[in-house]
Amino acid sequence: MKVSTQRQAALLLAVNGLFLLANALSGTFLNVYLWKSRQDYAMIGWFSIAQQLALGLSFWLAGKWVKEHNKMNALRLGIAVSGLFYLLILFLGGDTVRYIWPLGLLLGVAGGLFWLAFNIVYFEITDARNRDFWNGWIGLLGAFTGIVAPWLSGYLISTLKGERGYRIVFILSLCIFALTAVLSFFLRKRKTEGAYEWLEPWRALRRPDSRWRGVAAALLFQGLREGVFSFLIGLLVYIAAKEESKLGQYTLITSAVSLISYWAAGKWFKPEFRSKGMLLGGILLVAVITPLLWKVNFVTLLIMGMGTSLFIPLYMLPMVSTSFDLMGESSDSAGKRTELVVLRELSLMAGRLLGMFVFIAVLTVNSSPRVITLLMLGLGLAPLGSWLILRRRLPH
Repeated sequence: MKVSTQRQAALLLAVNGLFLLANALSGTFLNVYLWKSRQDYAMIGWFSIAQQLALGLSFWLAGKWVKEHNKMNALRLGIAVSGLFYLLILFLGGDTVRYIWPLGLLLGVAGGLFWLAFNIVYFEITDARNRDFWNGWIGLLGAFTGIVAPWLSGYLISTLKGERGYRIVFILSLCIFALTAVLSFFLRKRKTEGAYEWLEPWRALRRPDSRWRGVAAALLFQGLREGVFSFLIGLLVYIAAKEESKLGQYTLITSAVSLISYWAAGKWFKPEFRSKGMLLGGILLVAVITPLLWKVNFVTLLIMGMGTSLFIPLYMLPMVSTSFDLMGESSDSAGKRTELVVLRELSLMAGRLLGMFVFIAVLTVNSSPRVITLLMLGLGLAPLGSWLILRRRLPH
């Protein structure tokens, strides 16, 4: 990788890190904020479903803009819309729960615009030889922001008490989004890539010899787990501990473990370890849920969170690298990278939506701690489904 490309990669990671920081400051406690207004699992689930629908659709619709025009403007608009979302939360206050669907859709559009542009540029400035290394750095940044931001947010909300603390946290996020937007202007404009093919994600799956069928199915299994776990764990920690500061401490500890595990994975995890790593990671990700079968409290949730943070790189790094490597296996697929990134996201979206529909259906009938734990165990098996599908195409 050339020095100039390395600098662009580092700058892109800085933009990514600030975007994650702003979202982690407020996003960690967003569902808690909603829960305190209305204790309703289904409401939180529908809010997440609205996000995922908008995320997937904005990936597909914005693909034309990103491929044929300036993808950096899509990235900047994603940052701006994220700021607008938190501005609306500040304005609505306690009435936020009355606008779950429009707010969820807005947050999904923001994420779709940012992550589509980010993934395309990330693909362009990395290759199969160094992708695991850069994936490790992305994990490190995510872990670092997870250490700093939620602890600070939890401290501010607990110290300032109630609505005032939340407002301060949301304002901090707005300021960081503004800084992220400024930094993004130092990223070079990328070349356009030809005409956008709207139906290419569908065609990629329909081809008789398509390798994307298996990858898309594996991504669907990944989405099954993460769609529910991404919002449920933090909410369970708050319900168990009844303090925002405890959720901040939980996220600090689990993110510190994640920081170490992603650093180690980035340093030592090689492509030839992907198959065994995915299998081991999938088994261990299920095993760490089992303490909740005895009791759902702060301690057992912390054990699960630390275990998840420790083992998830074994699963996630092969998942990310496999799909991106497939995009770059030929000049034809590389030329259709925008459409293939859209296919990747739509596959994840399908899994997330399926998982969340199951979550809402089950918890509408019974929301006891035992049922929630069994549901988590069932969804937690999904990484093993990804491994079963990909095991023959992964390096051994």
